Amino acid sequence: MTGLIVIITHSKIIGVNGMNKSCAVKGTKNVIGTNVLALRKQKGLRQTDLAAALAEKGVQMSPTGLSKIETQSRMVSDIELVAIAEVLGVSVERLLTE
Repeated sequence: MTGLIVIITHSKIIGVNGMNKSCAVKGTKNVIGTNVLALRKQKGLRQTDLAAALAEKGVQMSPTGLSKIETQSRMVSDIELVAIAEVLGVSVERLLTE
């Protein structure tokens, strides 16, 4: 038996396993991107700075990967979500708030 996987972004379902996977369009793959961008800039961090801080927490991510998160064109794992929140000094809930 396989589990049901549902992808929800901005309060709408954009993909369910077994459906056309192309419905997840660029700019809708996460809800934290705009918050990550704003918080990173607020703290005066470059993408390379944030990537280095994530690496210190054991999360390998390139500046390009961060750019894709910030433009909402890349999904974020739960481990990445927690590490990003810790590095930016905010709660996971804060990152998820629109």
